[in-house]
Amino acid sequence: MTLRAWKARGVTILVIEDDDDLAGALCRTLEAEGFEVERCANGRLGLDTATAGEYDLIILDLMLPGLNGYKICRTLRDAGDWTPILMLTAKAGEFDEAEGLETGADDYLVKPASMVVLVARVRALLRRPRRGGVSPQSGDLVLDPLRRRCLVAGHEVELTSRETELLAFLLDRAGTVVSKSEVLEGVWGDDFAGDPNIVEVYVSHLRRKVDEPFGRSTIQTVRGEGYRLRVESQT
Repeated sequence: MTLRAWKARGVTILVIEDDDDLAGALCRTLEAEGFEVERCANGRLGLDTATAGEYDLIILDLMLPGLNGYKICRTLRDAGDWTPILMLTAKAGEFDEAEGLETGADDYLVKPASMVVLVARVRALLRRPRRGGVSPQSGDLVLDPLRRRCLVAGHEVELTSRETELLAFLLDRAGTVVSKSEVLEGVWGDDFAGDPNIVEVYVSHLRRKVDEPFGRSTIQTVRGEGYRLRVESQT
């Protein structure tokens, strides 16, 4: 789905942040990008609002009055709510980030954050398919996009965030040929202004990680058409 399509249907983002200055900057920036924004300044109110409403994405602070962000995220996930969550926090420790991702957050950004980077993260999260907690899989290739965890034949493979997005895109369309332009729009966005050959570069990265070490050819090039992830039977 392109950014223009998001604007047309009115994407709504819930900002749960108690810092008035930061929340104001966030809301103004996101609204300028064409998003509809609601804001809560209290953790308990934020959870109630997220539960009662329908949002396309939640930007969530951790240190909140009433209820902290970890508990909000865990409560939503336990209730089966898989609305994309971007944690935005001053807690910069690696264990803090690990805990945030383990509770079910889709991404983690440390304050003070560039608004340009934040908007890019928001767009990236909105491009991901809603999964409802289900990990895409083809045979013994299993991906958990939320925790950026990939298993091949039971072996864990470390992927970058962009590699994870690309593999998720291919797995969601396993057995189907997708063109380079479709991959570029689906993973990098229709506003990407860089070299389109970046797709080939990242496909090569994935092959070196999920194919070559295991003597397989899961990600195939279809000459003149694009790429296809080969469907493997479940064992």
